[in-house]
Amino acid sequence: MSSISRPHDRAHRDLVVLYVLQTLPPDEARAAEAQIAACDDCRREAEALRPLVDAFVAWPTDVLRPSASLRTRLVERVAAEAGGKPVPAAPPTWKEPDWEEVAPGISVKLLATDPRRDRVSMLVRLAPGVDYPPHRHGGVEELHLLDGELWINDRKLYPGDYNRAEPGTADHRVWSETGCTCVLVTSPSDVLG
Repeated sequence: MSSISRPHDRAHRDLVVLYVLQTLPPDEARAAEAQIAACDDCRREAEALRPLVDAFVAWPTDVLRPSASLRTRLVERVAAEAGGKPVPAAPPTWKEPDWEEVAPGISVKLLATDPRRDRVSMLVRLAPGVDYPPHRHGGVEELHLLDGELWINDRKLYPGDYNRAEPGTADHRVWSETGCTCVLVTSPSDVLG
């Protein structure tokens, strides 16, 4: 597929920015991906923005989540400059995810997904005596044990322990005699069995 360069208006550029910030609904994100794939300028802009957006993780939360008074002043200033009335922000729609039992004795709480990086973040809870299915890692797997004890192959983890597995490696037996809860960041492309 050959890429083309097109003139961009502000809405066109804003769509690229919103896509890189991962703030678009899934249907709009797919349209933005198609736009970026078809346009050299959009692709360059997205690539230039990604390191900046990735750096947000290191920013203090008061910068990323300004106080209500600062937010109000910003809304009023933008409205005044645009010659309109302030539009109140929509109330937050984030809802604490529910625990879901995915297999007998295994529950997960999905926290985040990142299809672009093929990553998911979740809390995983194993009931006492339960084995997690053997699996081959489709990407890097990072596990931080919060409570209980967990065996991964021949290694026993205790609360606070961290385990990292590289892509292509396998966990033949993962189980907990006591039951446990962990934070798991992994690839949804792991192969079970």
